[in-house]
Amino acid sequence: MAYALGLSFSVCAASAAPPNPANFNGFDVANASVPTQAIQRGGPPKDGIAAIDRPNFVRAEQARLAADDRILGVFLNGRARAYPVRILNWHEVVNDRFPGPSGDRAVVVTYCPLCGTGMAFDPPAGNGAAGFGVSGLLYNSDVLLYDRATQSLWSQILATAISGPLKGTQLQPVPLTHTSWVDWRRRYPATEVLSTDTGFERDYARDPYAGYDRIQRLMFDVQHRDDRFPLKEWVLGVQVNGVPKAYPFSALARTVNARGELPDTVGGKKLRIRYDRAHGTAEAFDDQGRLLPGTMAYWFAWVAFHPKTEVLAAP
Repeated sequence: MAYALGLSFSVCAASAAPPNPANFNGFDVANASVPTQAIQRGGPPKDGIAAIDRPNFVRAEQARLAADDRILGVFLNGRARAYPVRILNWHEVVNDRFPGPSGDRAVVVTYCPLCGTGMAFDPPAGNGAAGFGVSGLLYNSDVLLYDRATQSLWSQILATAISGPLKGTQLQPVPLTHTSWVDWRRRYPATEVLSTDTGFERDYARDPYAGYDRIQRLMFDVQHRDDRFPLKEWVLGVQVNGVPKAYPFSALARTVNARGELPDTVGGKKLRIRYDRAHGTAEAFDDQGRLLPGTMAYWFAWVAFHPKTEVLAAP
């Protein structure tokens, strides 16, 4: 969420009394599948961080991005789009549509600056054009989204509704690449780029999280910690047939071959992990060379949601 590092934050206190919606930005969490005392208020109210509902795009040559600017990239229906992190830091959700031969396909692009997680999803059936918003709540330091059609709360990293009428429903992930602008543009020269013409007045040149990735502490508590790696070490997390596995970048750097690739098997499925140290990115592909849904995240965030995750061991 777009919180400056120096701000103070309010946290929901544990209570034996039934959850009070006023303490959860107006959301009913009485049937939550996670402990209500672990749902925290990040500071902004519901929609205090405004989702982008009418995204505008510019051509690659019109984008005012530096080579090392971070972007989330989606290639769908033969169309490539880049979503600069400098914009997502302030909005966290883009409700987008990708034109296709059989009609537009709705896609929700999400980003949590506190966890470093960029993830894209197909909206749930029946969501229509309502889209998703930012609840102002967190679980395991990760953004809780909400769908406007049912007001259900969704964990981004779990890709699952944790309360509301759709509790237990899972979102279908859309493969996404978290990389540098120069890398994405090299792959897709004709890419479109999310414009800073968002309809909101924000200083997109300023990073409200500057330095957060280098601070070995968390703004918000998590339910599980693991000290095998630094809190903010980058990992690629994958989940195959219910089996999660983390690929820490420090381990990948010592394990991949000369092409930056590592064959592996997770959940009985053969994978090929591709690591690019120069551009700070890692991706997972199946044995047919198709990009799989994977999540680049800080180590603390991945292991908080997957305490029993397998982990790549470096030689």
